[in-house]
Formats: sequence, structure tokens, C-alpha cells
Amino acid sequence: MADEDQDKLAQEWADALIDGDGGDAADAAAPAADPDDPLGGLESVTDPSDAGSADVGQDDEALADEWAAALADTEQDEIKHEKEQAFLSTQTHDYDLKDMGPDAKAGSSSGKRDLDFILDIPLEVSAELGRTKLLINELLQLGQGSVIELNKLAGEPLEIYVNGKLVARGEAVVINEKFGIRLTDIISPIERVKQLG
Repeated sequence: MADEDQDKLAQEWADALIDGDGGDAADAAAPAADPDDPLGGLESVTDPSDAGSADVGQDDEALADEWAAALADTEQDEIKHEKEQAFLSTQTHDYDLKDMGPDAKAGSSSGKRDLDFILDIPLEVSAELGRTKLLINELLQLGQGSVIELNKLAGEPLEIYVNGKLVARGEAVVINEKFGIRLTDIISPIERVKQLG
């Protein structure tokens, strides 16, 4: 009795697989069920593409649809990028730069320097009597009447700085109750350039 039940179950499985593959045409080609065959004739179905060709076809179509959608998105991105580039190229400006070659050569060859455009630049001029270094402790002990020893000797000329660069030396004078400096020595341009380096 158990063998008959197994045979019926195997036959139902074989019929179900054959029905999914093509229906009546497959039934006509299927061999008759052998009661002694435990697989019920399933050994003839060996190709997996025969058992599920409809599912594979649907998977291929879904994959093709995904590829088509991805390609369409890529094309849209490329079109958008090209439109942005076209827009940006219309936003650029061409500047009209005048040719200064002959004018510049004529100006430099004449030897005349036109420095009028820098005459209104403000500069800081300071006079230095001398310098020294103090510790913070010594600085805190300073009070009214304290004396600070400087590195200059009495009678040495004062130094005149313009924007922190030494340009001249001179001696202190009093004019209308105000201090002033009479210039005694102007630093040469070569020495000024050396101080910059």
C-alpha cells in the first residue's frame, strides 16, 4: 500500500513539472509511469532550463528593463551636465586688455620716473634714542623717576626709521619748545637695500 502511495505522489510531481513546461504537448511526449520506478519518470527531465524556462525568460526581461532604466538615467545626467556647461560658457566674459607694450617701452626708455601716484601714501616716521632689554621683573619694578640705561653713548646720533627701516641719522634739537631732529646722514639706497635682505 505504501508503494502505491509513493508511486501516486511521484506521478503527481512529474505531472506538475510537465504541466509547468508546456502542458498537453509535454504530456503526449512523456513516458508512461512505471510502478517500479521510484522517481516516476523524472529522470528524463535533466535540463534545468527545460524545467523553468518561463522563469528565466522573465528574469532576463526584468534585467533588461533595469539596464534600460540605468542607461536612460546616465543619458539624462549627461544631457544635464552638457546644459550646465553650455550655461556656464555663456556666463564667462572676455576682458579687453589694452596692449601696453609700446607705451611701457617708451616710458622706460625716456628715463623719467612718474612717481606722482605714490606721493599720497602715509608713512610712519620714528626717531630712536637707544634700545635696551629688560626682564619682566625689572619692568614691573620701574616707577616714576627710574633711570633706564640705553645701548647708545652720549653724543651718538639718533636714528630715524620710516616704517621700521633705517633711512637717516641726526641730532636732537629743540624748536619752539618741541623736540626735533637735524639730519646729519642719509642712508644710501644701496645700504637700504642691504637692510631689507
